[in-house]
Amino acid sequence: MPTNTINGRSFEVDEEGFFVNRDEWSEDLAKDLAPLIGIELDEEHLAPLRFMRDDAAASGVTPTLRRMQTVGGFDIKTLFALYPGKPAKKMSWLAGLRKPVGCV
Repeated sequence: MPTNTINGRSFEVDEEGFFVNRDEWSEDLAKDLAPLIGIELDEEHLAPLRFMRDDAAASGVTPTLRRMQTVGGFDIKTLFALYPGKPAKKMSWLAGLRKPVGCV
């Protein structure tokens, strides 16, 4: 598996760049990664990432946008505004999780 390093933190990634080991993640690392995709993380951005990590730990899979809405109570339009383009993919990457099933 390839390894990425940013600001002295190394982490293993899969062929698409998603974390292999969720335990290598931290909020500080997410804040360092966010500018690479044009995002500056603040509390509003971090709330869905925290939910994703908690939900993935409980369920064993990365939550989809629909689950973010139905279980997490997040508004889909807000998630698209916070993470333009492909919010599920961007959020899972920043949350140190695998790409959600069904995400292209």
